Amino acid sequence: MSDPIEIDEQDKESLREMLRGSGYADKAIDYYMERKNMGVLEGADQVSELTGHCGDTMKVYLKVKDGRVEELRYQVLGCPGAIASAMAAVELVRGKTLEEAKKLKDADIFREIEDLPDQKQHCIRLSIKALQKVIDEYSGNNGGNS
Repeated sequence: MSDPIEIDEQDKESLREMLRGSGYADKAIDYYMERKNMGVLEGADQVSELTGHCGDTMKVYLKVKDGRVEELRYQVLGCPGAIASAMAAVELVRGKTLEEAKKLKDADIFREIEDLPDQKQHCIRLSIKALQKVIDEYSGNNGGNS
């Protein structure tokens, strides 16, 4: 993945204002802007990809240690809602058992990011489905052992 494009502070604030005006909470905007959990995870135990009905695509990289999510990364081709949701999902499941991670719900991510525009609520669901897919495929490839 190439280095992120540098944006000057004035452009960042302008983007933040535009996102606020569209209905994004500051916490969701932070997840979108910072993208701490975005990118390729070298040595991943499982990589899965999912495209939502809106066309947004998420590629999920999972690293497991002792049955727990040691590390998780997303690559997202999508809108700010998709990126914010995916980044928040990582924060919520890192360190949890695979079974705990699979129980992540839409409401958990919504509480974490605080608000998204109504038309972007499906992005939360996509991030969860992508997470569940990578866990299911990892478990299937490892004889059902989580």
